[in-house]
Amino acid sequence: MPFVRSVQLRDAPRDDAAHPFSVPAIALLGRLDLDADVTFFVGPNGSGKSTLLEALAVHQGMNAEGGTQNMVFSTRDGSVSDLHDHLVVSRRGAPRTRFFLRAESFFNVATAIEGYGVSRSYGGSLHERSHGESFLDLVEHRFTAQGLYLLDEPEAALSIHGILRLIASIHDLVALGSQFIVATHSPVLMAFPDAVIYEFNGDGIERVEWEDVDTVTLTRAFLEQPRRFLDELCRDPAPDAND
Repeated sequence: MPFVRSVQLRDAPRDDAAHPFSVPAIALLGRLDLDADVTFFVGPNGSGKSTLLEALAVHQGMNAEGGTQNMVFSTRDGSVSDLHDHLVVSRRGAPRTRFFLRAESFFNVATAIEGYGVSRSYGGSLHERSHGESFLDLVEHRFTAQGLYLLDEPEAALSIHGILRLIASIHDLVALGSQFIVATHSPVLMAFPDAVIYEFNGDGIERVEWEDVDTVTLTRAFLEQPRRFLDELCRDPAPDAND
């Protein structure tokens, strides 16, 4: 049973030209239904998907840099927008546990875990394994039933084998009553069965099917004809007329 049912922008600050309110997907945010076991935010860099995920995590009591609701640390002051203050989130019940996995600041979270003396709950020191292994150990040792898990680009550290292993773990946790909201660029991860996919772009946010996601169509086209893409991308520059 999903815990977070929807999110919407309550109001915008007067200076709505400032980031992140200048991002179309944020400025045009209406009611976004999240009443699914697994929801994906997809779209190009700068489209606002990670920004909204971070705001949702902070709104739900999690650290902006990642971790559980009990982790309180910061390595950079002033780096979090106030978007969370402008959100209205509809919920149903309360999760037993929460975790915000943010790929870019996972080193800081792993350090905080050691500082709190709770590494055993994560399968040991996350610093003593590879980046990808530590991500998977986090999911497999720390994530439990009836949890709310927000993942920001978890594929960043994973091989294709790791992504498939992550999909299997998400499937098992969903069966135990957990909810996942994931920002991703991975066409493999976003193929999770029965997931809801929202694509962020310059026109706002729209719900799409997996086969219609821009990342999926572009990746498929490249894999079918890599030589054509590479010949175009790696062409020698035209000679300068002044040479």
